[in-house]
Amino acid sequence: MTLADFTRPGLIVLSLRGRDAPSTIHELSLAFQRDGRLTDWLRFYHEALNREYLVSTELEAGLALPHARVAGLAEPIFAVGRSDEPFPWGSREARLVRLVFLLAIPAPATDRYLPLTASLARLAAHGSLVEAIGCAADAAGVMALLRQITVPDPPADRPPAAAHALGPRECLTTD
Repeated sequence: MTLADFTRPGLIVLSLRGRDAPSTIHELSLAFQRDGRLTDWLRFYHEALNREYLVSTELEAGLALPHARVAGLAEPIFAVGRSDEPFPWGSREARLVRLVFLLAIPAPATDRYLPLTASLARLAAHGSLVEAIGCAADAAGVMALLRQITVPDPPADRPPAAAHALGPRECLTTD
């Protein structure tokens, strides 16, 4: 699989109007709603924004990876937004971003979530590819570039992510 397998052309916004985290997350949340991927886009927006306020997701390469969990979603999916000009993500002292990948993550998370986020972080290390996404003429061009980053399959010997939920607390006793 590649990064392109987790998005669609309708989820690519080539010219973000927003110049801050709240307006950008709002704009990309609406892209999910227009594409029919989220029925309760407003709840998703608030959850993604609240999470972003707790821990900023901007990376050094001019990317941000805000995300929130969505009940009933089978696989992770993301919307991509590109700004013509870099803007501060979070506080005024924050790093500048130009690309924003808003992730909708199944609740509970599937095994695809961690490989996807790791692959997006790897994208940040490919400066020329990040620059090419910033210059792509259309959504098809962005999709072609996203096909260059692979997303590894989850380990086969690991139980599904849902099986890792914590059960009742068990304490060891010493006799």
